[in-house]
Amino acid sequence: MKTKITMCNEQKKDITVKEAFEKYIKEKKIMNLSESTIKIYENFYNNPFIKFYSKNESCKNITKGTIIEFIDFIQKRNPNIKTTSINSYLQSLRAILYNFMENGYTPQFKIKLLKCEKTIKETYSPNELERLLKKPDIKKCRFSEYRSWVMVCYLLGTGNRLSTLCNLKIKDIDFENNEVALRKVKNKKQYIIPLSSTLSKTLSEYLKIRQGEPDDYLFCTQYGGRMEKLSVNSAIKRYNHSRGVAKTSVHLFRHTFAKNWILNGGDIFRLKNILGHSTLEMVKEYVNMFGGDLKRDFDKFNPLESMKASVVGREAINIRKTS
Repeated sequence: MKTKITMCNEQKKDITVKEAFEKYIKEKKIMNLSESTIKIYENFYNNPFIKFYSKNESCKNITKGTIIEFIDFIQKRNPNIKTTSINSYLQSLRAILYNFMENGYTPQFKIKLLKCEKTIKETYSPNELERLLKKPDIKKCRFSEYRSWVMVCYLLGTGNRLSTLCNLKIKDIDFENNEVALRKVKNKKQYIIPLSSTLSKTLSEYLKIRQGEPDDYLFCTQYGGRMEKLSVNSAIKRYNHSRGVAKTSVHLFRHTFAKNWILNGGDIFRLKNILGHSTLEMVKEYVNMFGGDLKRDFDKFNPLESMKASVVGREAINIRKTS
């Protein structure tokens, strides 16, 4: 019996990259991983990984040196590639190979990301927000413009991700308690966040125009169907440009929400929960990345400024020199 188990294990370890990856994707689908995440792994596998490493090669030949060669391959293919982009590839590769290691297909070794400086994330400026948040004339504008304005208000007022916005349904909005139930989120843990009074009024007005049933999607196409990510991105791009704003990223509203929450004195624990992060790490990054804005009201809160009467309003103290 022991001999038979050993033979099965040996056969299990001798498997091609193609076979192991197919098993990996099948496993992730069974585990109900989101379609978008599975697509990321599939895209990475097809290009660039299989452009670099043969799909018919045995998994047991993958070593730590293979990772170094892969990074070199990426850099030679695109000399101007950013370190953050390489790390995105490495994150996908690490998830796949760690699964191979867990199943005994590949030798055990650690895969480390490249060190890189974290840049301050871009946000919408107060001037840009003022232009984007100016309410269109409901009597004259098209529904698409009005809907985009409401989406901008929603994104800025909640910090939700694009995928969450696309999957919101009318029944998820609770006007009685001023709450919204977020059912489609990155970590698959549904949760509820508050709605500000302004956003609640905005959505209430929007639904009187949009109408629909509880199970209908909140933000719909002109035919009443669900808006896909591409559709929302295109709508926001057109809307922003029409308001004279060059930035068009939907995700920037999330960064802008976090930045203003911090600058307005909001605590990071509630920010973590509102944004749906499992740890405080990303929230700490927000605090660090917006460090340039710490100068706002710096004199007002600076302890030295509060004691400036002692600093500049009195005669100088005669300091006796010591021998």
